[in-house]
Amino acid sequence: MKIIVPPFTLKTAIEKVRKAEDDWNTRDPQLVAMDYSEDSRWRNRVEFPVGRKQIIDFLTRKWNKELDYRLIKELWSFNGNRIAVRFAYEWHDDSGQWFRSYGNENWEFNDAGLNRLRYASINDKPISEAERKYRWPLGRRPDDYPGLTELGL
Repeated sequence: MKIIVPPFTLKTAIEKVRKAEDDWNTRDPQLVAMDYSEDSRWRNRVEFPVGRKQIIDFLTRKWNKELDYRLIKELWSFNGNRIAVRFAYEWHDDSGQWFRSYGNENWEFNDAGLNRLRYASINDKPISEAERKYRWPLGRRPDDYPGLTELGL
């Protein structure tokens, strides 16, 4: 797979967002961490991981809590080496309660195309199993599965 580097075009920004979505849907902290620079800094809710080791630790905790996680990301805006996305993901906790988590992320990339800054703001909404919209098998969202806009999210 080619590495997508800034400055981004509409096409490459959309590709970068989809690659991030695909990687996060693997729920593999090691794989996801490779999209980020060694010194990447995050803000995720009230946590502030720095560097790949802390990112891996954070994602491991996240996916041990957020079970059957499925994510959709959508490009919001881009310029130069920055991309803004909106996203929503569905998951359930160990009691079986489902949630849809909504958020926005601001990303900044280094010249090698690695994400060096990730600022995420996220809110969780409890939903019933019947309210779920993400019903593809775990893993990558199929190409023909609707995105956020098509799902009314």
